[in-house]
Amino acid sequence: MKLTFLRRMAWLLVLLPALGFADTPVSAVNQVDLARYVGHWYEIARLPMFWQRQCKTDTTADYTREADGTIKVVNRCRLEGGSMDEARGKATVVEGSHNARLKVSFFWPFKADYWIIGLDPDYRWALVGTPNHKYLWLLSRTPTLPEDTVTLALSIARTQGYDLAPLIRTPQSVLRE
Repeated sequence: MKLTFLRRMAWLLVLLPALGFADTPVSAVNQVDLARYVGHWYEIARLPMFWQRQCKTDTTADYTREADGTIKVVNRCRLEGGSMDEARGKATVVEGSHNARLKVSFFWPFKADYWIIGLDPDYRWALVGTPNHKYLWLLSRTPTLPEDTVTLALSIARTQGYDLAPLIRTPQSVLRE
């Protein structure tokens, strides 16, 4: 079968992310309803991150809208010895992003990108990443997600150029503290 130029280009577009080329631009979802997004989330999977290197299980994130329009962020995880670790921060919406891109700060004055790149229509799961393809989190309202849902969410990341080879699945052994 002879491949036409357009078919070859289509195959190239499919293969580049799979080969680990991170030149694919990252796109946030069109819009996020922050009233529906805030609340308790369980981490289902993540790309390795320096600040989470000690986290072994039960990683969660709680987002709360503040009166000034910012979002209070509380991340928790269980360490190897069983104790809990916690980080508190503040997120602000990037103007013009329709709430889909945030800047999060845990250590003033440093801020990091937090882009919602995949979102279930019913806000049951969210895929959050950074535009440099370095960090990625799959979050869920429940401690587990069906495997077909995980596959769907991660396909969004793969399509946007994320290398998922180092992906870490996060065990959840407690429902909530």
